[in-house]
Amino acid sequence: MSQPRLHAALRQPAMFMALLLIGYLLSCHTQDKKAAAAPLNPNGDSELALLMRAMFDDALLMKQQIEQGEQPRPALDYQKILTAEATEPEKAASDTYKVHALSYLQTIKALQGADAPQAASLYKNMVNSCMGCHQALCPGPTVRIKKLY
Repeated sequence: MSQPRLHAALRQPAMFMALLLIGYLLSCHTQDKKAAAAPLNPNGDSELALLMRAMFDDALLMKQQIEQGEQPRPALDYQKILTAEATEPEKAASDTYKVHALSYLQTIKALQGADAPQAASLYKNMVNSCMGCHQALCPGPTVRIKKLY
């Protein structure tokens, strides 16, 4: 075999392997995007579902603040639980939901004004409020809510 033909023969498998590797890496990247974009809720992510996930994260932060002897600082506009679009609008329009939502808002208001010694019991009231509403209307998240205690 002559020298130029040898180089051409060696380059073809190397080029094929490089293209194969690039294709593999791009396919992994595309799958990661699809997985990240998939909603957590099989019915879709409503405005209320997204708000409640943010409320969960905010509650974890408040729990840490309380455990460190600090005054809890709720960081969300919790009033939105009264107006956010729900996955199942009929449940959010019910009197049961409205009573639970207003009770929750009262616990948040009390928690916002609480000093560090009062905060622990008010925080527990807030988590109990979450649990009560979800037991009555949407039990799926109760497993996650238990992590707030």
